Amino acid sequence: MAINNPYATYQNNSVNTSTPGELTLMLYNGCLKFIEQGKRALEEGRIEEKNKSIQKAQAIISELMLTLDTSYPVAKNMLVLYEFANSRLIDGNIKNDSAFFDEASSIITEFRDTWKQVIQINRQKQYGSVDGI
Repeated sequence: MAINNPYATYQNNSVNTSTPGELTLMLYNGCLKFIEQGKRALEEGRIEEKNKSIQKAQAIISELMLTLDTSYPVAKNMLVLYEFANSRLIDGNIKNDSAFFDEASSIITEFRDTWKQVIQINRQKQYGSVDGI
């Protein structure tokens, strides 16, 4: 229960008070976290844990895909890259090969870093500051 857990309360408040852009950044970071957890679990032979972590990363990618507005040409290109990253996670999960996870992680890292820059530029335009990210 969040009331008894200060960390859970903080997380809940972070999500509830974040802008849509910040939420997207959280999704990217969460996806990367789960990919790393999956890689670590694979290295340690914890196959079930690997599978759970990779499936969580896939769920995040699916959510990112669903929220794209494909009326913009760039979104269609992003969709292709999300699909590719997702396929790399599936292949890595099936074949127990972390090289596939690295490929997916690389794509998501690029998206995350670009998104972070967009947020910083927008903040700078809005508030004259890029602090806080």
